[in-house]
Amino acid sequence: MSAKGNLSAEDLCFTPAVELREMLRKKAISPVELIKAFLERIERVNPAINAYCTLVPDMALEAARKAESAIMQGKEGGLLAGIPVSIKDVVPTAGIRTTYGSKLYENFVPAEDELLVERVKKEGGIILGKTNTPEFAAGASTFNQVFGITRNPWNTAYTVGGSSGGAAASVAAGIGPLASGSDLGGSLRVPASFCGVIGLRPSPGRIPHYPNLLHWDDLSVQGPIARTIPDTALFLDAMSGPDGRSPVSLPGEATPFLQAAQNPEARNLKIAWSDNLNLMPVDPAVLKEARKAIDVFRGLGCEVTEDCPDFSGAKETALTLRGVRFVAVYGEQYQNDPEFRRWVNPLVTGNIEQGLKLSAQEIAWAHRQRSEIWTKAKNFFDKYDLLLTPTAPIPPFIAEMKFPTEIAGKPMEHYLDWAMLTYAITMTGHPAISVPCGWTENGLPIGVQIVGRHHGETALLKAAAAYEQAAPWADKRPPVG
Repeated sequence: MSAKGNLSAEDLCFTPAVELREMLRKKAISPVELIKAFLERIERVNPAINAYCTLVPDMALEAARKAESAIMQGKEGGLLAGIPVSIKDVVPTAGIRTTYGSKLYENFVPAEDELLVERVKKEGGIILGKTNTPEFAAGASTFNQVFGITRNPWNTAYTVGGSSGGAAASVAAGIGPLASGSDLGGSLRVPASFCGVIGLRPSPGRIPHYPNLLHWDDLSVQGPIARTIPDTALFLDAMSGPDGRSPVSLPGEATPFLQAAQNPEARNLKIAWSDNLNLMPVDPAVLKEARKAIDVFRGLGCEVTEDCPDFSGAKETALTLRGVRFVAVYGEQYQNDPEFRRWVNPLVTGNIEQGLKLSAQEIAWAHRQRSEIWTKAKNFFDKYDLLLTPTAPIPPFIAEMKFPTEIAGKPMEHYLDWAMLTYAITMTGHPAISVPCGWTENGLPIGVQIVGRHHGETALLKAAAAYEQAAPWADKRPPVG
């Protein structure tokens, strides 16, 4: 195969995955060359930010050699053939250490792949390694007792958010074009905002989850992180689709998501903007930048009105259902295993303890309240195509902070209070994407959250792609490395 032409190794690492795919298909670069370029950059950059917690260079190079052989034989590859991918370290990977960010699983190596990993491999994606996460993905800042803190590529004194912080940092730093993440209360969207990349929370069931202790769970979802909207759509195509092992999995779409992303369209959309969903204060520096999205969409021919659904009770509902979920997943270990109580982060055990104190009446109220929130959101989206908000109410904070304690001078009552702009959307199940929209005075990224209609990823991606064309960001590179 031919060399990479005029592209430097660094340029190659910041080339969109969609373009890398075409280069590989045209034999302008080989899979081995590509993987070596990323591994060399990881070796240079990762020590400063700690995005990857486990690397598998030998596995990656072996997979690249197989991909190269297939290309030379003229075999048709999958959607991700030869493309480097990272997997969040809460997703089981056969033969690759999976710690869940916990001392309890520090040396755990699964025998089987999670369904998402099966699909990545089937589509030809080459796994570079696992990305760092808070313990059991419980936290909006990425740190744990096994691997320590993940730092922001734009300024390593600051956080990447969480819980898909390692994933977002890897993409921002050019040490992986595509990263898998997960999102319960904002864990794809907040890190994307803090790192200046894209994080898509798809509809529950769009990416089926198996194996899963909670097969009917529609709160926690998996999704893609990437640098461009087409890359995000490509990765979503590779991961999504029905699977009979998941009772909530959605049928496939008639049109690939990548095709939608490559045909941007936002004209005549009716869009609602909200500064804060009437839930919380927002830092003025964030609002100043995020509100620029209003003018961008108006320039694209959209009608933008200040409005939002009624999210009354969303915080209480989210925290109650979070407690129930933590008891369902970890309660037995917490009650029966002294090592669990000894080692596990108080942010995790606190959620379990809160859940164990809930009454049947409180749990029933939360389910009913969530239904009411959904109905109000459904009626709202009968009037609007999209809802825009800041993704996070604050810019990235200092990396050593576990969570912010105040916003614009107002104290936060709970460690997740500050994440309610994203958590409220989780309660409705609508797809939502965070895209870059601006910068703080000290050069840290700010994101805007775009929320689509129920199961409306196609229209959401088309609108986000139009926004990306009007306000491009992917050419910006962080100083790290």
